[in-house]
Amino acid sequence: MKLSVIVATYNRPDALKRVLEGLLNQSSVPHEIIVADDGSRGETTNLVNQIVSLSPRCPVLHVWHEDLGFRLAEIRNRAILKSSGDYIVSIDGDCIPGRHFIKDHMRLAKPGFFFQGKRVIVEQELEASFDFDKTNRILELFMDALKGRISNAHHLLRMPLFPALTTTRLSGVRGCNMGFFREDLFAVNGFNQDFKGWGREDSELVARLYNYGLRRREHLFMAVCFHLWHRENDRGNFMKNDAMLKETLLSGNFWCTNGLTRCSR
Repeated sequence: MKLSVIVATYNRPDALKRVLEGLLNQSSVPHEIIVADDGSRGETTNLVNQIVSLSPRCPVLHVWHEDLGFRLAEIRNRAILKSSGDYIVSIDGDCIPGRHFIKDHMRLAKPGFFFQGKRVIVEQELEASFDFDKTNRILELFMDALKGRISNAHHLLRMPLFPALTTTRLSGVRGCNMGFFREDLFAVNGFNQDFKGWGREDSELVARLYNYGLRRREHLFMAVCFHLWHRENDRGNFMKNDAMLKETLLSGNFWCTNGLTRCSR
């Protein structure tokens, strides 16, 4: 099974560099990495070009569109269309993967399900110095947890024998760490590009996947990423986006009109 990783980013090359370094130093390297760039300035393009030259084992592609405001749903769709993997993992450009992140996603992928990964939160005090190498220092991380520098520390212990859980809840949906079979994303027409501004585009996709007949799979101690602190996003469109989510829940529809089929590559 070929696995593609889509990394969503916007004007944060310092964090993106650490995420890409983590993906390129996995115990199982992905088939390809696609940077889904929601209109960043030239620093991000320069970084991706540098990474490409250092990555002979894994192609790194850059998908960009003009900065017309927060259009995460659309840039993720563009990246999906550019991808060639059978399985697609979505991660944010400020979420550093643990060493076995890709191996765990591959192991936990199961037909009839999509996968929701977990995250450890890296607080502001530690964010600037946190990198991929730090994700392997478990004892040091637990000390940081005791000092309040990270939260959700219970996800730090990797326990493959612990059973995966299944659910059809909407709570706990985090687009920053999810895995999907390609055919399932195309069956529901991908992300709904009517979503502009921060919030709910990932939950609305999940609602349609449930309507399509899938269930959610998750694991408390595998496929964990480390989410770097950032300032809170502008939530000016949240109410409108939340209303669209509720409409999907009420309608029972699994297909969105303004999705992959209306997205240019």
